[in-house]
Amino acid sequence: MAISHFALLIPGNYGFDAPRQGLEETLSLFTLAEDLGFDSAWVRQRHLERGVSSAATFLAAATQRTSRIGLGTGVIPLGYETPLRLAEDLATVDVLSGGRLNVGVSAGPAAFADLLGPLLPLETPAAKHERAALLARALRSEPLAAESLSGNAAGAQVPRVLPHAAGLTERLWYGAGSSASAAWAAQNGWHLLTGNVITAEESADFLSTQRQLIDTHRRHWAGKGAPGLGLGRVILPTDSATAEQAARYRAYCEARLARTRAPNGPGRVIFLPDLVGHSEAILEALAQDPVLALTRHLRFELPYDFAAADYQQILRDAVKIIAQLR
Repeated sequence: MAISHFALLIPGNYGFDAPRQGLEETLSLFTLAEDLGFDSAWVRQRHLERGVSSAATFLAAATQRTSRIGLGTGVIPLGYETPLRLAEDLATVDVLSGGRLNVGVSAGPAAFADLLGPLLPLETPAAKHERAALLARALRSEPLAAESLSGNAAGAQVPRVLPHAAGLTERLWYGAGSSASAAWAAQNGWHLLTGNVITAEESADFLSTQRQLIDTHRRHWAGKGAPGLGLGRVILPTDSATAEQAARYRAYCEARLARTRAPNGPGRVIFLPDLVGHSEAILEALAQDPVLALTRHLRFELPYDFAAADYQQILRDAVKIIAQLR
């Protein structure tokens, strides 16, 4: 292994009655990650939960707290979004950050569509992957007419989606759980994000299925340069944890272990066990991970609903693992 890019995926959770406190604590994790030498920090986008519901809005704030670290959305569910407005928001964040944004999306339908009804964008005939294609088109900021048009405060100009964030369309990432999604992403120039949740297809073995997913993406790649692979693993080092923290981390991982033994639900979702323990034990486990050898980009995925002190301890201990993997 020779990992050159170390990333974080941060859930951004908060208490129901204290959202500002939780969001500020998450912003502090971004600055801590930059101070510790992480290469990028990504935030989950969640809906109808106590977590970041607008990754673009949150990362706009993160651009003003950081100066070097890459920023990412991991991932934005496009079923809740309209391509125009999302493109405008993401381009604004990229401009504010000085070109540090990575856009990660998933393209399935909105999970809570039956509850949200008219609060969601109007459905279009577009298939799920076309939502991502429309977003990429908007981010390219291509002219929408051949001539300048009047009718806005800036006077006559050629209409296009603005601001134009040069280079952002080369930093598009697709959270693909199936071979079909991986192939579409590659054919359309989207890099691949994959973590500890995928779909069982020909096999229920997680690692062989994930390897096949990656092979499919690389085989169909039609984008610029080399295809990117962002690999995520839930990693909880306990080197400096208190006895109470270490016990709680192990209990968390053990409670999730049953779901890793067989495909889950009609969608046949499969999970990889979490890694918890001293950094030396985690390094040994990572050395046995055949998929990790396929990438130079490792993403530490933090659990949902831990306390700020837990996240800080995990980040600081993760530096020991990073030092051994570089």
